[in-house]
Amino acid sequence: MQNMLSLLYNALCRLTGRAAVARVTASRAYSDFTPQVTLDIKKCELHLLEEGPSAKAELTREQGLRYYRTMQTVRRMELKADQLYKQKIIRGFCHLYDGQEACAAGVEAAINPTDHLITAYRAHAYTYTRGVSVKQVLCELTGRRGGVSKGKGGSMHMYAPRFYGGNGIVGAQVPLGAGIALACQYQGNNQLCVTLYGDGAANQGQLFETFNMAALWKLPCIFICENNQYGMGTSAERASASTDYYKRGDYIPGIRVDGMDVLCVREAVKFAADLCRAGKGPIVLELQTYRYHGHSMSDPGVSYRSREEIQEVRGKNDPIALLKEQMLSNNMASAEELKEMDVAIRKEVEEAAQFATADPEPPLDDMCNHIFKNDPPLEVRGTNPWSVLKSVS
Repeated sequence: MQNMLSLLYNALCRLTGRAAVARVTASRAYSDFTPQVTLDIKKCELHLLEEGPSAKAELTREQGLRYYRTMQTVRRMELKADQLYKQKIIRGFCHLYDGQEACAAGVEAAINPTDHLITAYRAHAYTYTRGVSVKQVLCELTGRRGGVSKGKGGSMHMYAPRFYGGNGIVGAQVPLGAGIALACQYQGNNQLCVTLYGDGAANQGQLFETFNMAALWKLPCIFICENNQYGMGTSAERASASTDYYKRGDYIPGIRVDGMDVLCVREAVKFAADLCRAGKGPIVLELQTYRYHGHSMSDPGVSYRSREEIQEVRGKNDPIALLKEQMLSNNMASAEELKEMDVAIRKEVEEAAQFATADPEPPLDDMCNHIFKNDPPLEVRGTNPWSVLKSVS
């Protein structure tokens, strides 16, 4: 009866132009939601560890709604980027993250805002989870002045405090991440660095050099391989003699995780973070995930895998659908509430896209600015040997 009255009042409020009030009133009426549940999650595979993350995870209603909002926002942002690219508003390289949302949401849920993170060129999601708005991300993708890198970085070069960007050179962020972890250790600030790379980068020699140094110095570094099954257009099985990426650290402990379940990712990264903060780092995590798009926007993604394979993952193992089902089946949210959130997210992304397409490009005289953060202006030689440009921070 209470729900029926809430629905009737909600409809009346909307008819009278009081939609915002109606939403608040309706949400207050949902007093019978389950505030917290304990869920069984997939057990992780371990390397050089006697015990691993728990096979149970606690989820509060507040956490569930936050994870859902994060993943759905990333999904809508990436789909909008796809649309803008096809309209030739976004140019150049563009690597999308849809399908892998549980990795970003789970990692962020397990670490502190003061911790550090560095990733590869599939970087839009982590740019958002590190505190950059959808508007700033889309402005950067479209090369506009309002972008997080002022329109001069593009898809692969976005940065934020304690986020050291996407990096265009395959695997190059891994030694950089170890260096950040070394700085954390040196400063004794109880912080750590999450260093992410893909299965396509897992065979790079610089990874193994980095693993060696990190193990010798016991650096507080969580190395995470986001294994989305394909390195560019080649399946992991064809590119790697061993696809046990969580064992690739050899003498470094490792964990293989279901990367399509945000709670599995959260619990594994929490476990890894506690280990690193106790001075027992580093550790290697393999998140088994999947990308719905091709490697980049220039890759249709169906020449080396079938459309049926992609649809099967979407239908049976989608990370957003999984969390939604967990929340609905445990009475932690209503379908109407989640649908309302979806509508709000779509509106936010659409407004951000409209702003990004209208925002001006950075002026030409801004080209050499912002090379350094706090230094005084310096002279930069231009393409003409007699011209000198002034750079300001």
